[in-house]
Amino acid sequence: MNKDKMEKSYCTAIVLAAGSGKRMGTTTHKQYLLMGGHPVLFYSLRTFQESEFIDEIILVTGKDEQEYCRKEIVDQYGFTKVSRIVEGGAERFNSVWNGLQVIKRKGYVYIHDGARPFIDEGIIERAYECVCKSDACIAGMPVKDTIKIVNERQRVESTPDRATLWAIQTPQVFLADLLLKAYGKLMKQNWIQVTDDAMVVEKMLNHEVQVFTGKYENIKITTPEDLVIAEAFLGK
Repeated sequence: MNKDKMEKSYCTAIVLAAGSGKRMGTTTHKQYLLMGGHPVLFYSLRTFQESEFIDEIILVTGKDEQEYCRKEIVDQYGFTKVSRIVEGGAERFNSVWNGLQVIKRKGYVYIHDGARPFIDEGIIERAYECVCKSDACIAGMPVKDTIKIVNERQRVESTPDRATLWAIQTPQVFLADLLLKAYGKLMKQNWIQVTDDAMVVEKMLNHEVQVFTGKYENIKITTPEDLVIAEAFLGK
């Protein structure tokens, strides 16, 4: 996209770093674990900092971690686009809602997991091009494995067509007014069975969500095995 030929809308990235990372099995939260000499969180923040599409970053942290993030990550690495550091909530959707409350300007909002260090400028640009057309879009990749629907007794009930299945990633990108409206309805209903932002928009507003291509390397670091894979990607 040639941005010189069109006016770019204001874009805010809300980076979620409030998770406890219980499945990692460490006392240090996964987003602060060192990878290649830097915290995992450093990499996504650096990409948004350097992106010509992103105007502002809001960092959402765990309880009592704002000062640590300000001193040891934001100031340490000169992430000047980080305008606010806010405390997250008990669930992911609470953290997103807290971040949405402090955006400076309307436009488009990128929601990204701080534990996904391999977002790049290509993903950010594809997201922008997609959200300009759809108002709601999410990164994803076609699944490689056969997926089975399994019941509570671990018996196979059905096998969906693999061609229709995508593994969804972040960033998930929306028109700010649309996402605020969807989350506003969610918070009033206090309905917590949501696993991502797209689901909030789908369920609360019955709004169609477009999928754009992320990349297979855009993994979320959740378990110790993920960190080993991430180190290998970083080594490339």
